[in-house]
Amino acid sequence: MRPVVAISTYLEQARWEEWDLPAALLPAAYAEAVRRSGGLPVLLPPGEAAGTAPDAAGEVLSRVDGLLIAGGADVDPARYGAEPHPRTVAVRPDRDHWETALIREALRQDLPLLGVCRGMQLLNVVLGGTLVQHLPDRVGHHGHAPAPGVFGEHPVELAAGSRLGELLGTKLDGVPTCHHQAVDRLGEGVIAVGWAPDGTVEAIEVPRYGFALGVQWHPEMGDDRAVFAALVERAARRARG
Repeated sequence: MRPVVAISTYLEQARWEEWDLPAALLPAAYAEAVRRSGGLPVLLPPGEAAGTAPDAAGEVLSRVDGLLIAGGADVDPARYGAEPHPRTVAVRPDRDHWETALIREALRQDLPLLGVCRGMQLLNVVLGGTLVQHLPDRVGHHGHAPAPGVFGEHPVELAAGSRLGELLGTKLDGVPTCHHQAVDRLGEGVIAVGWAPDGTVEAIEVPRYGFALGVQWHPEMGDDRAVFAALVERAARRARG
């Protein structure tokens, strides 16, 4: 049986056919990347009430073999003790709350965990880290997010000996990127293992867990699915006991 990998989703107002309703959304590339890597994707919508999210996270993650936290809106700066930057917009407190509960529970269970873009940032925040709220202020350019709704591309260097370096090699010529925030101070036990040419942290690992990784770019939009294959392989190993 294929390992089951849960994927967090957006909650957005959406229109299709004659409908205009709140909807749990996810770019199809995430589920397709898991499927092509041999996993069985299942979608986890946000929206658990404040008092029940931790219990619900424990219940749902006890039934799956891996967790993927997808990209999306900015993390609420209140979660890392900061005032919002003028360019910090479209925060989703319900999603922050639900995904924080999922990440904490995944770490507690030592469940294979991959964070993509926002997912990497939230993993760092959950472990006590902070974020750069508007990257152009730090690096002086818009190369990480060239235009709304458009993926850019830039190289990434990964640390030799890191798990991601072993999976992907130490030099990536170009990765799909679309983010204006980034990891700043690292959380407890978090190590940076990947960097853009301007010094922006592009990948993190939490070595005290069996498989807890984050990438700032969007591998689901590229051709190299090695990081998804690694998540699915670890999930399969867990499923086999």
